[in-house]
Amino acid sequence: MALTVTAINAAKSKDKAYKLADGLGLYLLVAPTGGRLWRMNYRFLGQQKTLSLGSYPDVSLAKAREKRSVAREALADGRDPIEVRKANLREAKAKSVETFKAIADEWLARLEIEGRAPKTLQKMRWMLDLAYPLIGNRPIADLTAPELLEVLRKVEVRGRYETANRLRSTFGTIYRYAIVTGRAQRDVSADLRGALITPKPQHRAAILEPKALGGLLRAVDAHDGQPAVRLALMMLPHMFPRPGELRMAEWKEFDVEAAVWTIPAEKTKMRRAHKVPLTVQVLQMLAELEPITGEGKYLFPSIRSSERPITDNTLNAALRRLGFGKDEVTAHGFRATASTLLNEMGNWHPDAIERQLAHVESNDVRRAYARGTHWDERVKMMCHWSNYLDGLQNGAKILKGNFKRR
Repeated sequence: MALTVTAINAAKSKDKAYKLADGLGLYLLVAPTGGRLWRMNYRFLGQQKTLSLGSYPDVSLAKAREKRSVAREALADGRDPIEVRKANLREAKAKSVETFKAIADEWLARLEIEGRAPKTLQKMRWMLDLAYPLIGNRPIADLTAPELLEVLRKVEVRGRYETANRLRSTFGTIYRYAIVTGRAQRDVSADLRGALITPKPQHRAAILEPKALGGLLRAVDAHDGQPAVRLALMMLPHMFPRPGELRMAEWKEFDVEAAVWTIPAEKTKMRRAHKVPLTVQVLQMLAELEPITGEGKYLFPSIRSSERPITDNTLNAALRRLGFGKDEVTAHGFRATASTLLNEMGNWHPDAIERQLAHVESNDVRRAYARGTHWDERVKMMCHWSNYLDGLQNGAKILKGNFKRR
């Protein structure tokens, strides 16, 4: 006789466990403790077996009968229901480590081991956090291009076009990692090329005209603010590193005898150690700076704590106080200034200029053959550049015809 919900609810626990049969092997086991457990007895390859189907009332009578039907279908196909369940659990477990978030976290962990900058990792995590609510728990192999586009559109509607494009690129990198680790067959983010709004490039403001550059150098020399900040602004055009590299510079990185500043790999954008020749002018600036900050760790420590360098905004704020707007010049813009004017001079090999800027060749073939650092030429170039800046600062007349083109 088939069970009813009324009979199940009326069942009382006894000293010993007992069964309430429903038919076709299904029964409810009433335990002495009061628990009510669904079980199904069956035979497979001549062996008696019992399949657990959950507890009542979490698994209702109707649901227990549904599970019984699934088990009987497996038996009809010649499969053991217990082994089918184990296989399903293994598949579910495998899928839990194949979700977009699990693979993205694994990829980020590898980047951290490889020495990627904490700030870079923080930005990547921030971007991926925008995607996780919609696709984080989905198996990466099951995701479709429209699902990824839905994530990116939510970023776009906020006006963050650059972020949306970077996130699409990050999707592609994560998919390539998933493919080589056997958890995806193809990169569906590639289907999104051209689907996003392309933001207009925002170039950092820079002075590219020699006469105007001379005026800027004279203004910096007359800066009456913090002496260390003044010297940082003076060093920037002579060495044109990335501003973050200069503000994070430590005294131990400078070999005055060899006239070389070695920027450690972990501080550079490309994660490669970079050497900067120190000209006579820069060595003089270091000699002026040493009595001010030489006892500490950083060349340019924060005024609040010598254990921290100046902030990202310090140099740009100083330029604003000198009267130069953000549309005229930025600390990072000195790199564009040097690149433009050095190339216009025509005296220096373009690769030497690129190496001094710590750029990495984007073309794989050229990168394979351009392994040299052009060090000797860079030393000469930097000396010439410092002398050239001195001439501009002192008001020397620079004519376009003075540039020696190759």
